[in-house]
Amino acid sequence: MPEEQQPYDRKGAVAGTGMGGAMDLAASEATAASAGRPRSLWSDAWRDLRRNPVFVVSALVICFLVLISLWPSLIAPGNPLRCDLAKAQDGPAPGHPFGYDGQGCDVYTRTVHGARASVTVGVCATLGVAVLGSVLGGLAGFFGGAWDGFLSRITDVFFAIPVVLGGLVLLSVVTSNTVWPVVGFIVLLGWPQISRIARGSVITAKQHDYVQAARALGASNTRILLRHIAPNAVAPVIVVATIALGTYIALEATLSYLGVGLKPPSVSWGIDISAASPYIRNAPHALLWPAGALAITVLAFIMLGDAVRDALDPKLR
Repeated sequence: MPEEQQPYDRKGAVAGTGMGGAMDLAASEATAASAGRPRSLWSDAWRDLRRNPVFVVSALVICFLVLISLWPSLIAPGNPLRCDLAKAQDGPAPGHPFGYDGQGCDVYTRTVHGARASVTVGVCATLGVAVLGSVLGGLAGFFGGAWDGFLSRITDVFFAIPVVLGGLVLLSVVTSNTVWPVVGFIVLLGWPQISRIARGSVITAKQHDYVQAARALGASNTRILLRHIAPNAVAPVIVVATIALGTYIALEATLSYLGVGLKPPSVSWGIDISAASPYIRNAPHALLWPAGALAITVLAFIMLGDAVRDALDPKLR
């Protein structure tokens, strides 16, 4: 038999080429196996995020903020409510690198402990908005009809309410010093945005062939919605919710600055900025540190949302 017509002998090929041939064959098989394995949108997104320096830096900042929110005493063991009027508006001193505010409270300790309220409001409000908006918008986009029209009119009403003015009206009658009234207010006015995003994503996803095939095979609406539509429609919701988290933190600080959000003796960056603003010329450090912490936090979450958006957008690949 001619040489070009001889059957391929795998063992002979490996033996004839020696150790190098065996390694090359194993490498080629591994490459072929990995090439034949389908990659999902989420695996591609995670690979891109790990290589994105914006995501890495913002994620490290957010992890640090979450850490000091859970255990602020790790880096600030003092009591944020302990004040000494004799040291009011004093500058930095040993053990007190940020100086003192107008009441003689340690600015460093209050800045560190103030992260807990802001991060708690941002995370809880984002989870509430994402869940409520996704459920209502997803059902409206999937079933359509009268429910879709009713929800669209409701969202138009909520979009017409100014956020800050609504907070001044609704939260002015609340006497609680906890974060939950602020979280509830943000969820009440924030769900329409997520609802419209979820509605559009579900309408787009339910027109795909795999949804029609599942329906033709007799799958129930619940199975189609949860197993086929939701995993393919959740990416835009995640992107918008991640970016909105930083906005909610800024909104909490704004409401606290205006006196209707968190109230003393709660520790919040908005409260500290409001208390330090009258004497910014005499003690600018009392305002700059909590304001800087707020700006870095909001910027970190917005940068994280932008990186996630770029990774999950198929048009950018």
